[in-house]
Amino acid sequence: MAARRAIWLSLTVLVAPHATPAPLATEDCRLSSPWLPTISAQCATVSVPENPAEPDGRRIGLFVARVPSLNAAPQLDPLVLIAGGPGQAASDLYLGIRGAFEHVRRDRDIILLDQRGTGRSNTLRCELDDGGVETTDPAALPAVMAECLADLDGDPRFYTTSVATADLERVREALELDAWNIYGVSYGTRVALHYLRRFPQHVRAVVLDGVVPPDVALGPAIAANAQEALDLAFARCADEPECSARFPDLSLRLETLTTRLSDSPLAVQLPDPYAGTPLDRSFSLLHLKSVIRLMSYSPQTVALLPLLITEAYAGNYGPVTAQAYMMIDEVEAGLSVPMHNSVVCTEDVPFFTQQRPDFSGAFLGSSIVDALLAVCSVWPRGLMDEDLKTTFGSDRPVLLLSGEADPITPPEYGLRVLSSLANARHLIGPGQGHGQVGVGCVPRLLRAFLDDPEPANLDARCLEQERPSPFFLDFNGPAP
Repeated sequence: MAARRAIWLSLTVLVAPHATPAPLATEDCRLSSPWLPTISAQCATVSVPENPAEPDGRRIGLFVARVPSLNAAPQLDPLVLIAGGPGQAASDLYLGIRGAFEHVRRDRDIILLDQRGTGRSNTLRCELDDGGVETTDPAALPAVMAECLADLDGDPRFYTTSVATADLERVREALELDAWNIYGVSYGTRVALHYLRRFPQHVRAVVLDGVVPPDVALGPAIAANAQEALDLAFARCADEPECSARFPDLSLRLETLTTRLSDSPLAVQLPDPYAGTPLDRSFSLLHLKSVIRLMSYSPQTVALLPLLITEAYAGNYGPVTAQAYMMIDEVEAGLSVPMHNSVVCTEDVPFFTQQRPDFSGAFLGSSIVDALLAVCSVWPRGLMDEDLKTTFGSDRPVLLLSGEADPITPPEYGLRVLSSLANARHLIGPGQGHGQVGVGCVPRLLRAFLDDPEPANLDARCLEQERPSPFFLDFNGPAP
């Protein structure tokens, strides 16, 4: 333990000195992902030591892609994307929401760096049986994660935010950029803020979407934040005559479902979407909690929640079960669970207070905290800069984006970071969830801010007109 603590505390010294990498030699490539169109780019690999303290030791490759501007003479300060999760690859983030950045791409290149442990940057993977971490009994998680650790192609101690921030600076140097703009979403805002702390002279402007304050340990507040987002959705349904008439007493119905599933899971049979043959699935209380939390992230899936809850309350568990397995599978496929563990077991769980939060009244209860504690009981603590969890000030231009109904990074987090920034502005999307960059006029606001990075000059009145998706009244959709 003493040796591990010494490693953890000394990262600032270990990663600061490094030789400037040679300019990147890129080659034409295509970025691809299942079900999404491919994209032309110029790609390269930056070789870095896995352990920053051993420059002559094992090396890993960081995947970098430049998506060229539509302008033959683009601006010299591109936009680099930092994905969330933790555990998502920047290349996957871009492929999924590329339309949100097309306004920016008219005049700027887009830079994608798959954070170490994700995507094509020595991705860390392990197989989890029957769903993800959230739907596994916490008592079983230590053994599951111990097996995962034994199978990893990499040392998980070196896949944290502090090391990734140093990687980001190496890539900037290799691209021979004096400065660049940064967009970070969710966990990516933690990386973006730490990069701003470390290398402010190379930052032109920053956009933080779904803000994680440096001093917040994600976990204990998730249940309360998710409940608040769900309450907002239920209240919005109650205020709409057709929705309230079709789906009365949503909170009571969800409570009834929770009670039904408390003793044992249900056996649910679903049709295979490809073969049409029956599929036997187990639907547990953890599945219910997980699917409601995941659906709360986006107004498009929130629109289905009253219908799915009501159908299950009436005994039709097929739709909510299918939705649960689909969303959990998507999350597991899109995230590196080991890299996620390395971050949260270094930067979040060790900072949980001894006093356990009051989970009463929250549909998630203690499930998130229980799972994180179980995982981190066996997962090694990694490298972390001593100041990572402290607030800091900056005069660089920063635009903060929050969703009013965000279940994990609520607007109060954006306000918390705003208070320490001298040249920043905070925009809140009415009724919106987690991640604003693809909402309505926000892509245009993003370009306007990067063209003129003076937060006070940004005319953001269009965001006030954006509204969340209407609720589905049946499986055919919303009312006409």
